[in-house]
Amino acid sequence: MAMLEDIANYLTENELKLATAESCTAGLAISELSRIPGVGKAIDCGLGVYSPEAKNRYLNVSFETIDKYGLTSEAVALEMAIGALNNNNADVAIANTGIAGPGGSDDGTPIGTVCFAWTFRVGDSTYQYAETRQFDGDRNEVRLAAAHYVLEQIPVYREKASAEHDSKS
Repeated sequence: MAMLEDIANYLTENELKLATAESCTAGLAISELSRIPGVGKAIDCGLGVYSPEAKNRYLNVSFETIDKYGLTSEAVALEMAIGALNNNNADVAIANTGIAGPGGSDDGTPIGTVCFAWTFRVGDSTYQYAETRQFDGDRNEVRLAAAHYVLEQIPVYREKASAEHDSKS
């Protein structure tokens, strides 16, 4: 709970609005964060987008990207985060896509693989980051670990975006 409070405080203290685009976690990250009273002023929206069609319809993820890189890829996670940032009233967007289990993917991606993306609007610029992590546990343990991880990294990547922005100025 302390981590969630820290993230909620970080968002509100920095006057950030968050949008999420969650596939693997199906809205769990935004749900976990919403446990903190008062965080609503820092949340714009949370989207649960499982299917390729939903990713395309709501976030403008291209079918070409999905076909080329697969649903569980940093490229898809990045397009999800960019779509969440651009289609909503947010200055930070997070996204994830992965394989929580119990079955693996058609392309052989191991269970527990989750691709993440973070996008930030700083001034007139947008900054994007992505990474892939492997989590252990059953389906719900993977989902919860992924939801917490994507939230925990917001300050890390936001500070990186701010530093990159300051170095350009």
